[in-house]
Amino acid sequence: MAITKQKFSTLQYHLMAKAGVFEPDQRLELINGEILQMSPIGRKHAAYIARLQSWLHQNLSNRAIIWTQSSIQLDRISEPQPDLTLLKLRDDFYEERLPIPTDIFLIIEVADSTIAYDRDVKMPLYAEFDIPEIWLVDVNQEILTTYTQPSNSVYQFSESYSSNDLVPCLGVKISVSSIFGNSST
Repeated sequence: MAITKQKFSTLQYHLMAKAGVFEPDQRLELINGEILQMSPIGRKHAAYIARLQSWLHQNLSNRAIIWTQSSIQLDRISEPQPDLTLLKLRDDFYEERLPIPTDIFLIIEVADSTIAYDRDVKMPLYAEFDIPEIWLVDVNQEILTTYTQPSNSVYQFSESYSSNDLVPCLGVKISVSSIFGNSST
């Protein structure tokens, strides 16, 4: 007898959460029908997200909704939870439904212990759904890599930035050093 995995839909995933199947503080995401437990957020990881979130709010709050560590729905079997997502403005702030791929300008994944998972599992999924731009922030190497031009589950173009560089983001530029805590800009 062959062993198979049980795949879940986003509807089943939400029903399980509502029924109390998961612990309230469990960090989970649904990827290709599989419920995966996310790594705990460390201090350094949290600080990078806070710096990015602060900069994004100061510079882009009139251009995008900054969606922090909250789910997006890619399809009926994938509901990842990126660290930060820049979304198209909506009056209801996505109260009526989760953001879908056409709502997304940019996804930012901050990684220390999860870099391989973010790069090898989540990025191809984002490319599959034509998310236009992904940033992978490597907190250990202090490198920000941008990925653009999704095609066939792969980003066709990537560019890496270090502390002295400026990265374009929705018409403004962010100093990479400010993300890594090396500057007040």
